[in-house]
Amino acid sequence: MTQRPLSLVLAGGGTAGHISPLLAVAGAVRDAVPEARIKVVGTAAGMETRLVPAAGFELAVIDRVPMPRKPGGDLIRLPGRLLRAVKQAGEILDEAAANVVVGVGGYVSTPVYLAARRRKLPIIVHEANARPGLANRVGARFADVVGTAFAETKLPGAQLVGMPMRREISGLDRAHERAGAREALGLDPDRPTLVVTGGSSGAASINRAVEEALPALAAAGIQTLHITGRGKQLLTSDGGLLTAPSYRQMEYVDGMEQAYAAADLLLARSGAGTVCEISAVGLPAVLVPLPHGNGEQALNAAGLVASGGALVVSDSLFTAQWISDRLIPLLANPAALDAMSAASAASGIRDADRRMAEFILAANVRSHA
Repeated sequence: MTQRPLSLVLAGGGTAGHISPLLAVAGAVRDAVPEARIKVVGTAAGMETRLVPAAGFELAVIDRVPMPRKPGGDLIRLPGRLLRAVKQAGEILDEAAANVVVGVGGYVSTPVYLAARRRKLPIIVHEANARPGLANRVGARFADVVGTAFAETKLPGAQLVGMPMRREISGLDRAHERAGAREALGLDPDRPTLVVTGGSSGAASINRAVEEALPALAAAGIQTLHITGRGKQLLTSDGGLLTAPSYRQMEYVDGMEQAYAAADLLLARSGAGTVCEISAVGLPAVLVPLPHGNGEQALNAAGLVASGGALVVSDSLFTAQWISDRLIPLLANPAALDAMSAASAASGIRDADRRMAEFILAANVRSHA
């Protein structure tokens, strides 16, 4: 059997949690088969409109078809909207002469899965969360391959592949890059370093607790890099940016590998991407799962916590006092941090993008046989 020209269509969008692994997979395919034709399907309202073209891939859009949460007009109109989106997806597949389809979940994936099934195209699913979303629960029923980021994910035929991520993160050597990262971020090269992030949109409850704990952190000799999230800066009563000893805040860091390299300990939400990235680079963490939604963030954290690579605390219990009682003593214990780092790295997967690319290339060969 020989490899025929590959025309790949990937579906997913809305949030960075879907787009980042999608782009990592697309990049791995492009590395393996530079001549492959690659198109991404998203919606006009998601972050993909900016991130996909910036990564050098073509974007096509279809209608966004969310699942209504309660009875009403939206539920009545759902079948018609879904049929329209499936038709749009089918036209994109036909125009691309697609021979493999990959979906990573989200509103856009269901219509693409259904259109691909009608055309008997190989379908490959990647599920990023421990608790799968509706789109991938549908797609997995007739997918050729289902890859997951977490061993706990329950989908038909699921195979653990890890989380596809940017090579700058998956290939990071934290110890080698630490001094340069701290200098670039304006940090002391020798102080114990806490990095705080609630993701690109921030986490108000984490931000409040850290603000209240700043005197205790500084008194313990700990420097804090606080990535507050866009529009969530900590301000003084006169509207200025909050400053404090051994404290630096930034709204956003372009390239989290720098923050990971600078940190001795990460304090963060437990989104799937964060959990998998810190495992890949062996970074100890305190995780505060988002208290809303379907509880997926707590499930995302469970395996890493069980391995000893992270601590977890519920949002309702995470306070400045908890930081003083638990987090500060941990940062003062290099042996404990080293043990957490080793446990985290042992469960990390660094080559998920290449594993997914191998599935795609094999599916292309099978479809040509």
